[in-house]
Amino acid sequence: MYIIIKPEVAGGIGERTIGNLKARPPVVEKLNYEFFGWMGDDIVTSLLCFIMTERLKNKICEEELSGITFDDVLITKSQEFFTFFTNEELPKFYWAKINGVFGLDDFAIGSNLRLIISEKAYEILKLFNVNHAVFEVIEEI
Repeated sequence: MYIIIKPEVAGGIGERTIGNLKARPPVVEKLNYEFFGWMGDDIVTSLLCFIMTERLKNKICEEELSGITFDDVLITKSQEFFTFFTNEELPKFYWAKINGVFGLDDFAIGSNLRLIISEKAYEILKLFNVNHAVFEVIEEI
């Protein structure tokens, strides 16, 4: 069983991102994620770029899930963030680079450019805050 996950969109690609964002899928060399708000989920997205909190990253590494590597991400906050979330501190986030093969790995990007996770990855994600993510089960590969 595999699951499509549509994580919380808490912001967008910041102006200090380096890469070709017009390509499909986008080619990103260095990621700047700019938060506009945040409802607390441990995984958030924008434009096929995913970032995860350090605690979720550590669990994924501990469980040796496949199809994912991690890199640094530059986190910035928009003026809206400062206006509406004046005292909100963000945890440490990491860029989750998805490089798996659907049907073989725990994380993959499907042909429809959606994030697809294995049942094992889903069980781990459920241990964290993913209250604003949408999950859709894929019965067949």
